[in-house]
Amino acid sequence: MASENFNQFGPTFQSKVISSLLSDNKFIQTISDILEPKYFDSDANKWLSTEVSKYFNEFRKAPTLEVLKVKINQMDDEILKVSVVENLKDSWRNLEATDLDFVKQETLSFCKNQVLKEAITDAVDLLEQKKYDDIKVIIDSAMKAGSERDLGHDYIISLEDRLTESVRETKPTPWDAVTNVMDGGLAGGELGVLVAPAGIGKTWCLQALGAHLVREGKTVVHYTLELNESYVGLRYDTVFSGTPTANIKFYQEDVQKVIDGLKGKLIIKYYPTRSATVNTLSAHLKQMEIQEIKPDAVIVDYADILKPTTFYKEKRHATGETYEHLRGMAGEFDIPIWTASQANRSSLEEDVIDATKVSEDYSKVMTADFVISVSRKVEDKIANTGRFHVIKNRFGVDGITFPATINTNTGHIQIFDKQTQQGKSVQGKMNNHEEYLRKTLGQKYQDYKEKDVKGFD
Repeated sequence: MASENFNQFGPTFQSKVISSLLSDNKFIQTISDILEPKYFDSDANKWLSTEVSKYFNEFRKAPTLEVLKVKINQMDDEILKVSVVENLKDSWRNLEATDLDFVKQETLSFCKNQVLKEAITDAVDLLEQKKYDDIKVIIDSAMKAGSERDLGHDYIISLEDRLTESVRETKPTPWDAVTNVMDGGLAGGELGVLVAPAGIGKTWCLQALGAHLVREGKTVVHYTLELNESYVGLRYDTVFSGTPTANIKFYQEDVQKVIDGLKGKLIIKYYPTRSATVNTLSAHLKQMEIQEIKPDAVIVDYADILKPTTFYKEKRHATGETYEHLRGMAGEFDIPIWTASQANRSSLEEDVIDATKVSEDYSKVMTADFVISVSRKVEDKIANTGRFHVIKNRFGVDGITFPATINTNTGHIQIFDKQTQQGKSVQGKMNNHEEYLRKTLGQKYQDYKEKDVKGFD
């Protein structure tokens, strides 16, 4: 006869069951009425499964680490308390495991089988008593055990709920023109993507978004998959202070004063290219929860070079899955996530980069809530100008283009509405690039001549 508990699966499996309960509300909702604490080997896991289920039944969500800490501190049994803490640590480490879907499937199957076996045993007694209707009731009930309970949104009676839940708590961008078309910015559970070819300034734009929120007193986590933590930090120094990165060492005290005046918090975490998956980032965010740090926004620089969790023959399919998982992570932690995506090489000389220029899988555009591209031709780099084009916008209009000034020496980026005086001025500058270029080269030549003459004297 098969084992009546999880002993057949081993201790690591049982730890992952707890991990699944802590990380997946839908799983708890499905299994809470058929998961018995007695199925676990250890008293610690029995206690954890009981507390998670009790909390979910009351609040309809998994308990946070802070809640579990309070519950653990209320325990009288010191030996059990130590064991619970250790098991909780193991379960937290397993949150990044790639086989949790399998664990959930096997757990649900095991629990359903146990319920059905009990129902069949009860049916034998009822059969002897010829209570056939009662047999049908208990067998039907057993067959329904572990079914999904969330039937969906009851439209007719839920207008007030819709009005309450539809209010987005947005985090604004540094640029009013962009924030306005986004209806306030990016909110929790939403994914924003910045599209640009290599060497255009994707990282500078992402850092401008992060820096603005830090100035506003928010906590930002910046994941970097190319540049190391220290160098990304130096570039943030430039964005905050306006001092070119190469000159910061000469103005260290001035830069430090600016940093000391910041109201928010910035965490920069480096993972080598293709070494981190979305699960890796999720585990890091959960680790921050343990240390009682709740991010207001996450920046991933950039999603195209995250490691896929599944092997695909075609790279574009893996990339598409990564963006889906990234948006899923935004929903899980209820935070806005900004990332960047590579545009095709052919877009380097385009005035405006549209959706057809997004490299690899177009599903990146379909998955994201807001997609904006940045284009800078050679003339733009000389003139410190550029164009931001809204490719997709779930919150308002799209297909519009904004003129911008982009100075990658100081990290200063401004985006303007075309109808404003500044917008008209920048647009005019871009429309007359040849004249601007001629004047710039002429001035540099004049400066060179004067320097040459002085050197001769």
